[in-house]
Amino acid sequence: MMLTQKKIILLPGSALQLPLIKRLKEKGYYVISFHPSHEFPTKEYSDEYRVVDILDKETCLEYAKEINPDIILSEECDIAMPTIAYLSKELSLPSLSIEDASLYTDKSLMRDFCKKNGIASPDYCKCYQKEDAIGFFRKVNCKCILKPLDSNCSKGVFIVNTEEDLDTYWDETISFSKCSKAVLIEQYIEGTEFTIDGVVTINGHKSLAISEKRHYDYNPNIAYELFFSNHNEEFDYNELRRINDYFVNSSTLPTGFFTHAEYKCKNGKFYLIEIGARGGGNYISSDIVPVISGVDNYELMINTLVEGNLDDNVICNNNSKDICAVLYFFDVPVSGQVKDIYGLDILQNNPNVLRYELRFKVGEIISRAKNDSARVGYYIAYAENQKALREMMDKINNTFKIIVE
Repeated sequence: MMLTQKKIILLPGSALQLPLIKRLKEKGYYVISFHPSHEFPTKEYSDEYRVVDILDKETCLEYAKEINPDIILSEECDIAMPTIAYLSKELSLPSLSIEDASLYTDKSLMRDFCKKNGIASPDYCKCYQKEDAIGFFRKVNCKCILKPLDSNCSKGVFIVNTEEDLDTYWDETISFSKCSKAVLIEQYIEGTEFTIDGVVTINGHKSLAISEKRHYDYNPNIAYELFFSNHNEEFDYNELRRINDYFVNSSTLPTGFFTHAEYKCKNGKFYLIEIGARGGGNYISSDIVPVISGVDNYELMINTLVEGNLDDNVICNNNSKDICAVLYFFDVPVSGQVKDIYGLDILQNNPNVLRYELRFKVGEIISRAKNDSARVGYYIAYAENQKALREMMDKINNTFKIIVE
């Protein structure tokens, strides 16, 4: 237990913040959660809480001044970063700058940054009016993708094949842009997609865990499988690590911050799709990164950001190993009422299954995913090599069934 309790504001109080708040409480910190409602997942572990929209910077600032925290944290939430940067600047607390918060949330700024620093990314146009998007679409004359400027969870993201698609999706896409009512339209990059998670150390950014993604046939914007490994016979992971480290090191993101990026590989060339100053969602940073890399990234974050210790002890012990992990999302063939669940014990009794979640109950109506946050559940598992993990996945996927009518 610490001799003195440092006060930490955590925002928001979502389920994905549970691993971080649990670690903070184990270390004896005093945690105040900011969340939009009275009922939220981290409430049980919070010493105090405030009901506030985390996008309402001025109200958050009023509460923060009253609390006088030592630091403000968020681990898996893109949209929290501009608020954290603003509050930290106003209270003179260590954190990322307002400029970096913008860079790591605003997709058009990411594209500008890539162009400035020679990093491959899709051709794009920031649009405030639908007519501007139509003009770009006619200019490039190819499949495009329409995105909110600063949203998350793939909300409002649509593939555009025709001008009629633009007309159909424009209003929904722009509705998800938070800080600036604009959208990004860009060329659609065909190719394999990857995620890569890392952390900023005193000696620069270190990329820790890479996954190859597979997507639903009915919605190629939503992944059903993230397969993590330290090497890949088809793709140059060392080159991907180099590009990712170069992007972060070219920015001024401070030591201790996590990163989560997505790239696509086309004809052997990696294109940055997006990058955030936070850990990968669905417990990638808490569960998968330590298994794949051998790095306790939460310990590094807390030691650096909360305690101000800048010793660089980050050694990726597992980079040469065959160990691998998977984040696998369940699906159903049709929308309907859940009548039964078969084979749950294969998830409950397997020591190599680190975590699983079903986001529904028997009797509820579920449907196929419309965005990342609408997937019906998942499991996280690991094995000593790819063959063993694939065999385990086949056994799980052939045994566990969601019966929908």
